[in-house]
Amino acid sequence: MQWENSIVAQLRWSQPIENLEAKQRVGELLASKVNDGDVIGFGSGSTSFIAIQAIAATLKKRQISCTAIPTSQEVSFACAALGIPTLSLVDARPSWAFDGADEVDPGHNLIKGRGGAMFKEKLIIDSSPKSYILVDKSKLVTRLGERFPIPIEVVPSAISHVSDKLHKLGATNLELRLGKGKDGPVITESGNLIIDARFDQIEPHLEASIKGICGVIESGLFQGRDLEILVSESQ
Repeated sequence: MQWENSIVAQLRWSQPIENLEAKQRVGELLASKVNDGDVIGFGSGSTSFIAIQAIAATLKKRQISCTAIPTSQEVSFACAALGIPTLSLVDARPSWAFDGADEVDPGHNLIKGRGGAMFKEKLIIDSSPKSYILVDKSKLVTRLGERFPIPIEVVPSAISHVSDKLHKLGATNLELRLGKGKDGPVITESGNLIIDARFDQIEPHLEASIKGICGVIESGLFQGRDLEILVSESQ
């Protein structure tokens, strides 16, 4: 039995989506990779949101099915609205995963986490034998940190300790991320806070150094992973 007039069925993104056509093209490219019975790690963010809709259309067109392991509540709602069944990472390991990114460098290292789901996103990617990162050309940079800070999820009681340690690692600016549509800071799905940290140089060891700080849950810095980058080409 299904809910009547469920608010979850009101599928939409909270704000205008930039580079919509490019994201639709790369979403369709990803959807063509779905096979019947796949268990897929579904990433978060606007590009993933578009890709999820493309996957749902492909499932319907080809009369096949897949199961999603969502990385956020918003993705769980999107799957419910589109009729895609979900599991948790406790239940199954993904056959493969996909996600978006805020920046991608030539070595396929990433900064992501503007949506605040970097812990679950990294957990899903690291649990998957293959991961696709969906971007348009605006996300390609010559070095990480050109446009975006590194988001870092922090236990609230450790905020001062972590800030001190980040400065010692070379952070030039730290900002507690504030909410939009709510008063006060952004609260992650795990009940933590997010520090956005800018570094003039992002060294190869920085992800591990940040993760080694007591009180850090995870960061949106992804270094040294074997990721396949799908870039939407201009028509």
